[in-house]
Amino acid sequence: MEALGFHWPSLIAYLLNFTILLIVLSKFAYKPILKILDDRSSNIKDSLELADKVREESAQQQAQLDDQLVEARKQGQAIIEDARSAAEKLSDQEREKSKKEAEEFLVKAKNDIERERDSAMDELRSNFGGLAVSAAEQIIQRSLDENTHKDIIDNVLENAFTDKTEES
Repeated sequence: MEALGFHWPSLIAYLLNFTILLIVLSKFAYKPILKILDDRSSNIKDSLELADKVREESAQQQAQLDDQLVEARKQGQAIIEDARSAAEKLSDQEREKSKKEAEEFLVKAKNDIERERDSAMDELRSNFGGLAVSAAEQIIQRSLDENTHKDIIDNVLENAFTDKTEES
């Protein structure tokens, strides 16, 4: 086999060196490299699990926040509706109060007008009686032609006007 280029003692030395190198590399390099790769794989797996856990917690928190937001919106709408209802109630109360005050004012004004009218009628009756008596006295003193009648009316009204201004 030497003709083929095999030198047995060199081949055995190569094989022995390769075996020693394989044992040394296996003990000092291959096992630590595999351990480092396993540790890295384990770290990556743990990181992925942690990321999944964080993602799930985030999704749960987002769902809770969405629920809280919906609840807050419902409460806000309820508060707005209560405020609107209270405002309408207050508006109705104020409207009723104003209407009642206006009605009371109208009743008072009508009573005042009626009292003033009654007072004026009483005064007119008392004065009209005097005017009628005065006119009758003057009619009796004169005959009733048209000019005399006009003069009597003017005289009675003038006397009534001067009597009124003197009383005031």
